[in-house]
Amino acid sequence: MEIRIEQVEHVAALARLDVSEGEKATFARQLSAILTHIDQLTAVETGGVEPTATFLPTGNVWRDDVIRPSLSQEQALANAPDQARGCFCVPKIIESRT
Repeated sequence: MEIRIEQVEHVAALARLDVSEGEKATFARQLSAILTHIDQLTAVETGGVEPTATFLPTGNVWRDDVIRPSLSQEQALANAPDQARGCFCVPKIIESRT
């Protein structure tokens, strides 16, 4: 399956990534190779295979809840680049659409 540069630009815009022209061509080539490989996998007969999340045996690991000392608020905020009223401050990333 061939990915066009316009599709790479669309995904980059959705992810808010600044992608150079060279990177767009590289990403289009790489994504096309990945999708071509996925197309090859669809040719494998899986009709009698039971769906599984993993092939390894798994089980829950339980441990006792043990109360132990943690960082104080001052220690947790000591290296924060910006803080206010005892909380971390982070830049706003949601833009308003008008």
